[in-house]
Amino acid sequence: MALIENELKITKLKDLLNINLALPSYQRPYSWSVKSSNTLFIDTYEAFKNGINEYRLGSVILHKERSGKYNIVDGQQRLTTLSILLYCLGDDKQRLLKEKYSKLSNDAIVTNFGVLSKRANELTDDEFKKYKDYLLNQCTIVQIVTDSEQEAFQFFDSQNSRGKELAPHDLLKSYHLREMNSEDENQKIKIINSWENMNQDDLDDLFRNYLYPLTQWYKGKEGLGYSSSKIDSFKGIKGVNIYNYAIYHKASNLYVEQFNANGSNELLASKFLNQFQLTQPLIAGKRFFNYTLHYGKLLEKIQKQINRFHDHDQVPRKRSGDVYIMQLYECSLLFFADRFGLESLTKSVMQQLYSWSYSLRLTMNAVYPQTINKYAKGQHERINYGMDMFSAISEMTDPEELKLLVLTKPDIDDNNKEKYKAVYKLICEWNGW
Repeated sequence: MALIENELKITKLKDLLNINLALPSYQRPYSWSVKSSNTLFIDTYEAFKNGINEYRLGSVILHKERSGKYNIVDGQQRLTTLSILLYCLGDDKQRLLKEKYSKLSNDAIVTNFGVLSKRANELTDDEFKKYKDYLLNQCTIVQIVTDSEQEAFQFFDSQNSRGKELAPHDLLKSYHLREMNSEDENQKIKIINSWENMNQDDLDDLFRNYLYPLTQWYKGKEGLGYSSSKIDSFKGIKGVNIYNYAIYHKASNLYVEQFNANGSNELLASKFLNQFQLTQPLIAGKRFFNYTLHYGKLLEKIQKQINRFHDHDQVPRKRSGDVYIMQLYECSLLFFADRFGLESLTKSVMQQLYSWSYSLRLTMNAVYPQTINKYAKGQHERINYGMDMFSAISEMTDPEELKLLVLTKPDIDDNNKEKYKAVYKLICEWNGW
């Protein structure tokens, strides 16, 4: 089971679109922007006008099933846009457009149809026919076909680790989908739809600015530079791993899932058990997607709690340094709530973690990601040196232990006292400074 060599070729767009292409359930929604669709039109139209004999449209990776169906593993966005464009040029028998799309995809298709239809109507009658013929017969694509879904994903990963870097969460998605081979198809579709309905920029932000730093800081490691080369922290324990530590964590996950599913929480008059901890490895496959959704929702709750607890000027957002400090504060609350529960974020806990976070803002005239990284690891020489907050929280057995951490009074210059008057007043009031 591997690459199908006799189907590895440079093929005309017409020939590629005539094979039995299909969109597998794990594909993300169609989401090409108006700008990207218009750029595709401009690039191909200019190639047509300039008489370029062959215009290469990149590559596609396909997984061929025994039934003869070709699942699109990579290239769905581009092929769907080309199908829309050809439809606008009068070729209304586009198979891909007859696939079942989500509402999110349908909205994007309708929007891009409007744009590309307008561009097609700008063509003269002669250009209309010749440009469509150019697209079908002189625009080519590198076709890569495997008879193994896993092989297709591995090729997808390797292709996207070179050149333009794929978003880390997309690489994680393909990795964990490969661990879901034994899952029920309906459950797989439900999980993937929940994941894909999340804003992709928010997903990147969640991993880059919260989950990755937190999984590193409590171990005293660097929390900067999250990229596709640093996704190992989220690959988790594979299903085939049978070492003691792996069996323990897999058994723990199964127990929690069964406890929550069979109503044991009602019998014991308790809440649903929390399945995830940032200090523990996750289990590869479907649980990665649940892990991501869990922390996305927890972060939203943290942010809402901050908005309820503070006046707007107590959490400044004007400068980039202000945003970094606010994210540090959110990280500290997220990590604490992850360990002890959301209800543990009492007034005194909020006050302590706010004081710790914003002492850095009052101390520094300029705050950069490197500033945050040093401070989070207790290595900032200007304030609270040696206080490794996340490591300290990870070792606590009771939320009351946070009160035992004694914060250093920041050395604040007059400029910051005025610039961050509300922050300065609040921290001094809470800490008796």
